[in-house]
Amino acid sequence: MKNPKTQAGMLLIEVMVAVLLFVVGIMGMVRAMGISQVAQADAQNRAEAAAFASEIVQRMRVLADNSSEAAYKTSLETFRHQETGSTCAFTGTASTNTAVTDWVANVRTGSAHLPGSTAAMQQILVDTASTGYNKVTVTVCWQGPNDLQPRRHVFSAYVNQNFS
Repeated sequence: MKNPKTQAGMLLIEVMVAVLLFVVGIMGMVRAMGISQVAQADAQNRAEAAAFASEIVQRMRVLADNSSEAAYKTSLETFRHQETGSTCAFTGTASTNTAVTDWVANVRTGSAHLPGSTAAMQQILVDTASTGYNKVTVTVCWQGPNDLQPRRHVFSAYVNQNFS
């Protein structure tokens, strides 16, 4: 049996080691929660971007003049927005179509807006030259506070009417 005097302070050391392990565990849990929140915010932004892209294509389908095939194609052309430039830094003519300007404003500042998005980061391409097909490609970009580069969502659809 050991002398009690040589055991003095061992309980204190054991408690300090236990507290250290507890603090390290709590810090790990806090870090995991932070990573989880960032991933959840990214998933939310991607879902919003998909919804915004789908929304403008649906507006195009509804608002395009379908009195004839020529009128339909001409009205689709008014939805073109920022057709040139590089990824998420688009240039070119901004659409004056009210549906597009409202859509861009919603992407930037609406109730479910995308963080760090600007008007120059949104693009709508309309290809009516292909025979029988009206291809629309919508690119929605945003940049979160921790993102080094803009993120983007690209959505393509064929917007057609039956004129037979």
